[in-house]
Amino acid sequence: MLNFNARIISTIILIPLVIAGIFFLPLDLFGYVIIFVISLTIWEWCQFVGWIKPIKRMIFPIIFCISLLGFQLSFQDLTKLTEEPVVIYILCSGLIWWLLAIILLITFPLSGRVWSRSVILKITFCILTILPFYCGMLLLRGINYAIDPFVGSWLILYIILLVWSTDIGGYFFGYFFGKHKLAEKISPAKTFEGMFGGIVTAGVVGFIFNFYVSDLVISRNLLINFIIIFSAILGDLIESMFKRQSGIKNTGNLIPGHGGVLDRIDSLIAAITVFSGLMLFFFIL
Repeated sequence: MLNFNARIISTIILIPLVIAGIFFLPLDLFGYVIIFVISLTIWEWCQFVGWIKPIKRMIFPIIFCISLLGFQLSFQDLTKLTEEPVVIYILCSGLIWWLLAIILLITFPLSGRVWSRSVILKITFCILTILPFYCGMLLLRGINYAIDPFVGSWLILYIILLVWSTDIGGYFFGYFFGKHKLAEKISPAKTFEGMFGGIVTAGVVGFIFNFYVSDLVISRNLLINFIIIFSAILGDLIESMFKRQSGIKNTGNLIPGHGGVLDRIDSLIAAITVFSGLMLFFFIL
């Protein structure tokens, strides 16, 4: 009961902060906040690598954070990231990584016997997961920024709502109707009923958002919506796979009642990366 109350309180506090940050932070400051969040996720990811001692876990996040700060400062205009070759290459690598992630999931636990022995591979997986997410968030936030600074904000909020509704719908449908295991070797609690419930819930939320809140082109594109939802499910399963292999239940306790930061944004990381990559290469907006 205490954990449930903490979860509710954390949610009530976080939702206004997230919305305020997405809509009202200047683009450069928005990027810095994302870098801060990323540094927390990398701190938690270090457990997958096998770095448990605090001093050892601090080194990688600090180096990554400083590198991202320098990376962001190297751009003259954050509203034109779609024209930056390095951003294109990073998002391309992100799309390739999430395709590879599907193979890792399908072949688990056999695949885990290979990558779990390599610190370099686990660090590489971390970079391929986090760096494209950062680029995707900044790129989406800066869309048509000079004309209307809120276009990217509505877009990011829409993706977040799809991800959250997929997660919430999946939990409740799985709890009440779940019988057939989705990925028993990775996450025994997840079921096909929960997955379909999450898809349906996200579809309803997307329809309501499009009808009452904002008329986004992507919210009327069923294929793109499905890709976002599927990516969210994939992101959740991938993190579960890493936790399973590392013997970890939660990546942390920074968010009372929810666990770690990575536990909360694993689905969003995948969804943002995949969507921003597809947007960049196939001009889906």
